[in-house]
Formats: sequence, C-alpha cells, structure tokens
Amino acid sequence: MARAVDEVHDVLQDGEQALRLLRLMLLIRRFEERAEEQYTRARIGGYLHLAIGEEAANVGSIDCLGPDDYLFTSYRDHAAALAVGSSPAAVMAELFGKVTGVARGYGGSMHLLDVDRRFLGGWGIVGGHLPIAVGAALALDYRDVAGAVLCQFGDGATNIGAFHEALNLAAVWSLPIVFQVINNLYGMGTSVEQSSAEPELYKRACAYRMHGERVDGNDLLAVREAAGRLLTRAREESRPALLETTTYRFRGHSVADAGKAYRTAEELASWRERDPIARYAGLLREHDLLDDGQLESMRKEVADEVSEAIREAAAAPAPDLGGLYENVYGDERWREQFERMDTAAPFGERMETRSWQS
Repeated sequence: MARAVDEVHDVLQDGEQALRLLRLMLLIRRFEERAEEQYTRARIGGYLHLAIGEEAANVGSIDCLGPDDYLFTSYRDHAAALAVGSSPAAVMAELFGKVTGVARGYGGSMHLLDVDRRFLGGWGIVGGHLPIAVGAALALDYRDVAGAVLCQFGDGATNIGAFHEALNLAAVWSLPIVFQVINNLYGMGTSVEQSSAEPELYKRACAYRMHGERVDGNDLLAVREAAGRLLTRAREESRPALLETTTYRFRGHSVADAGKAYRTAEELASWRERDPIARYAGLLREHDLLDDGQLESMRKEVADEVSEAIREAAAAPAPDLGGLYENVYGDERWREQFERMDTAAPFGERMETRSWQS
C-alpha cells in the first residue's frame, strides 16, 4: 500500500494544487463537525452520517474525476458533495431541508446530488446504487462517450446481492467503472472480520476476473494515484476495477451512535494518530509547502465559510409543500390525484362500505 513516487512528485511539485487538496479536506472536516452540532440543535432532521476521519479516501479519488465522469455514493455523502465542488451553503441547506439545498430541500442528508457536476447521489439503501452506477457506465459505453463512473460504497455493502450482481455485469460487459470500497472497518457496529469470510475486500474482484487492489485510505496521495490510474484505465480501455481504501470513521455510524460500545479507546487513539489531514499537512511541511501560519489561516477560512453556510441555510425558506410530488409521477394530472394526500393521513375522508354482492 505504498504511495507511488510519481504521484508524490506530481502533486508536491505544484504547491497550489497541494494546498488546494489540504484546504478541501479541512473544509470537509469543519463542515462535518458543525453539521453534528446543528443536528444536536434540532436543525437537521432524519439521520446524519459523518465522514470525519475519511477525508483522504473521498478527496483523493473524487479529485481524479474528469468532466465526462459520473459519481455515485452511499448515504455518508457530505464529503463527496463538497469534494465534487458543491457549495457548502447549498449542502448545508439540504441538510436543513431548505429550498436552496442541492436537492431543493427534498433529499436531506442521505440524498445529496449535484447534477451539473455529474454527482448523482447520495443513496439511502445500502448497496442499492451499485446497479444504477453500472447502468450509467453502460450508458457511457453504449453512447461511446469517453467518460467513467466512480461508485463509492462502504464495506457493509459488499455482502449484499447487488454488489455481486453489479461487479459481475460490469465485468461481463467490460464497462468503464471503478468501484471504491471506503472500508472504515465497521458496518454500523459489526466489524469486517465478523461479517466477511474474506475480510480483504479487494480480493473479491478476482471472482469476476476484475482487477482489485487495496491502498491506505488515510494517505491522500496513495488514494489519488490509485484512483487516477484506474479511472484512466476505465476511460481508455473500458475495464472495471475494485479499489479498496482502508480508513476509519472517528465518530459512530451516525450521530445517534456514540461508536464506543464496539470499539476500544485504544483502537480509536491508534487511528487518530493516523489522522489523514495531519499526515498530509506533515508531508507538505516536509516539502516546505506549508507552515503553521498558513495552516492556521486555512483553518480560519474554512471555519468562516462553514459558519456563513449555516447562516444562509438557517435563513433560507422551506420548500413549498405544494410541490411534494413533483418529479415523482409523469401523469399530468398528478396534482388532482394526490390532492387528498396533502394531509398525509386519511383522517376526515369518508369511508364507503360496499357489499361484495353488489
């Protein structure tokens, strides 16, 4: 899982790019910390899954996407949205359920998207988006478009049928897709070792005669090198791959999970020593691309940006309930058909009793 020398040279020779990647990880970290805070203040409803500790696995791969590429990911999707370029204000507004959100307030935390940037979700059903991502790859291949699909999912999704069906079809049809397992070692509270007969998840690719490899997901440049190489291969040769990026979430599965019942304090501490942001910042210092003043200034910039995003989200209006069923049904008479459902319950409606003999 060593980082490629050429990739280190490429990024560290471009100081502006190197600092941009650091700033993006800092932005994601601060956004997630403040999102957790807003959830506890009851400004965010439903569930909230944070990617604190997984910044390198997200930024390293998503930074390799080109203008014709597509991104799909699971419900732990805030980092993906920010990494693909969605504005923090629009992402926070979506978490708040506001009309200025990336999904106009209808999606919430688990269903972010940014169609203009070809980020097609944010999917709440574990592994449910893998076949859809394969469909997007098929569309690229069918239309002979020089693009690829990056499909991210957690380790828990590798034990469901959709995972195997998706990899099998991608291999049979030689589709331009890279499957990225963001392996944070736990599916909710169950470890990979407890749930997977083969815990080295990248090895599952061989069952489909597909290339598979594992890299250190807390090493930004290792992820970027591997993802960039495999996405290029997918675009140019229309060959799928399975990339496992091993990382760790510092928080629980969701905000409702303290994450302490199934993990020891020693385990948490050992992973915090491998914090992806601290590791990358240290590398930049080694190459004289970063000093303490720059880092502090960058931290303040992203903190202010997220604070402003919260202010904008809080002030934004909620969606109009009259549009609740827009984009759901194609029938032009949908408003008439669903008028009775505006109350969200049958109370007040007249029940008719009919005889089976009539």
